[in-house]
Amino acid sequence: MTPDDLLRKDSEWLRGTGPNADIVMSSRARLARNIDKIPFSNWANKVQLEDILVQVKEASDEIDFLKGSTFFRLKDLSEVDRLLLVERHLMSPEHAKDVEYKGLIVDPKEIVSIMVNEEDHLRIQVLQSGMNLVECWRIIDEIDTAFSKVLPYAFSAKWGYLTACPTNAGTGLRCSLMLHLPALVFSGQISKILQAISKLGLNIRGLYGEGTEATGNIFQVSNQSSMGMTEEDLNDNIDRVVNQTVSREDATRKSLLAKSREALVDRVSRAYGTLKSAHIISSTETVMLLSAIRLGVDLGIVKNMDRKMVNELFILTQPAHLQKIQGRVLTSNERDVKRADIIRERLK
Repeated sequence: MTPDDLLRKDSEWLRGTGPNADIVMSSRARLARNIDKIPFSNWANKVQLEDILVQVKEASDEIDFLKGSTFFRLKDLSEVDRLLLVERHLMSPEHAKDVEYKGLIVDPKEIVSIMVNEEDHLRIQVLQSGMNLVECWRIIDEIDTAFSKVLPYAFSAKWGYLTACPTNAGTGLRCSLMLHLPALVFSGQISKILQAISKLGLNIRGLYGEGTEATGNIFQVSNQSSMGMTEEDLNDNIDRVVNQTVSREDATRKSLLAKSREALVDRVSRAYGTLKSAHIISSTETVMLLSAIRLGVDLGIVKNMDRKMVNELFILTQPAHLQKIQGRVLTSNERDVKRADIIRERLK
């Protein structure tokens, strides 16, 4: 599999199915692991970093769930290809920098991706569509157990799994859910909701995680620390908080339909009209308008589209995807034109 092949594939998290998929776009579980007696990635020398790449690649070849997976050496990929992998949520923006001794393993269905030599030696990630942390944990636990049989993990009886960042020590587990909360934003309730989530020990980030701001009314909610709690406790805690947020968003959507239907239909219709007719459009404006369209689809206001199609447009209109589709590097203005072309074609 090559980065070009990804353009012709459906990402797992874009399917738009699963529990509460109208509000919870995706679920993700991520485990941080390090190989014993080798310095963390930021401290390891070139020989050690290369050894980690080889060890992880050989170990992954023996794991049943990863059969047929592709191992990418990031230094062999173009900058656009690396950005494409970031846009598809297969690796972090940080992993796309200083790529000499970094790798990425991706399974054929884009459910599992493993970053090698990011902040930790291994960052194992599992993505699912909808609110489905239980399935994420089942898959990632199976893969982690298989790796542990051939890779000696750095582990302390006192501190748990040892990681480069202290907040990841303990279980090494980070759970996150990507939420689409347009009704709470439109109604002015979002600030109070986000403050309440933060007070309960969870992080709120943007579409591409740490270091990104929320756009398109999309928020990532994840646990702040993994120490002192079991994996089950972490899952239960974030599930409980997100369930309350989902209920609040759902109730607000119903209230808007009942009390402000014309204003809501107008907002959605204007967004649809702009996307269908624009010949130049920026990434920021596209994400905001697609958010309104997605809400319209979920509420039955927009009849000729489905959730999967809208989810795909969120990704296909990102810079690297546009350049891969066009087959060359594009200027900012050229991307704005190509983005509008793709949206108009899809909305026909």
